[in-house]
Amino acid sequence: MEGIEEKLVVSTADVLDYHSILEAVKDCCALFCCLDSQDGYEDKMVDLEVRGAINVVEACAQTESMEKIVFNSSLTAAIWRENICSQKDVDERSWSDQEFCRKKKLWYALAKTLSEQAAWALAMDRTLNMVSINAGLVLGPAVAKKNPLVTMSYLQGAAQMYENGVLAIVDVNFVADVNVRAFEDRSSCGRYFCFDQMVNTEQEAVKLAESLSPLISLPPRYECQGSEVYAERLRNKKLNKLVEGTAC
Repeated sequence: MEGIEEKLVVSTADVLDYHSILEAVKDCCALFCCLDSQDGYEDKMVDLEVRGAINVVEACAQTESMEKIVFNSSLTAAIWRENICSQKDVDERSWSDQEFCRKKKLWYALAKTLSEQAAWALAMDRTLNMVSINAGLVLGPAVAKKNPLVTMSYLQGAAQMYENGVLAIVDVNFVADVNVRAFEDRSSCGRYFCFDQMVNTEQEAVKLAESLSPLISLPPRYECQGSEVYAERLRNKKLNKLVEGTAC
């Protein structure tokens, strides 16, 4: 933010208060929407996040200057279902199964699935230009330390993600760059799986756990055997096209 302080206007808005959002986005041409509960995720958070998503999209639909919404969702909105291990490719066409998420109490994944689906339904009904960024576990300087409950909510069921080849991470700076590209590229459309590394070997899993210390702790004197390698199922060809400048 260096050098732009004089151009920066900070507005406070409550995502559950439609009118406060409407006032905050007045005269804006773009909205980068990131809905996360810093208090973590339980079942009650699911409906609140869905309501927030609906309020944000509706406010943008009523803002004449709005050109595009970049809606930040999550890979967890696509990777959870009973038979995920039987799929060779998991891409932007995939959605997490709501009942499976409820059964396994994957509240973060359920919140991201339902809020993104609600956002898409309303955006299409209002003919609003929207793209979604479905990011993996976001890492970077102090990200996990500043957002411990969100990080741990994403990692609920991490062992199953890892074994099924759908555990992926992404650097926060890369996510930010993808958001900007998604807005600036007029041909961008639909969903984009956003990750820059798969975690599918024991060595990578240990490295991830170490980077998340003290949120995650390895057993004392743990020795990596380096023998486990799980098949990668996630595909991000569409993201690669966006980065290369041919979005869709």
